[in-house]
Amino acid sequence: MKGYDIIIKPLMSEKSYAQIKDKIYTFVVDKKANKIEIKKAIEAIFNVSVEKVNTAIVKGKPKSQNTKSGRVVGRTSDYKKAVVTLKSDSKPIAFFESLS
Repeated sequence: MKGYDIIIKPLMSEKSYAQIKDKIYTFVVDKKANKIEIKKAIEAIFNVSVEKVNTAIVKGKPKSQNTKSGRVVGRTSDYKKAVVTLKSDSKPIAFFESLS
């Protein structure tokens, strides 16, 4: 897999905003990607050095919708998130600098 196939999008939440100053970034990644592939992809795309990667599978939430034909119950998709910690001597990711 290529780096851009592994990293899907950055994950923005209150917790991830608070961690930007500590050089900790959160991304939604491909479910099949492992920590080593995620680390190589982040280093290649953003030209930084990664200290560690933590991953978690986030289960989808139940959703319901009322329609003309009745109530439809389903779930949102599951996804994998990666919390990436950069080394202290690494430069920060430029994309996130405007957010902090």
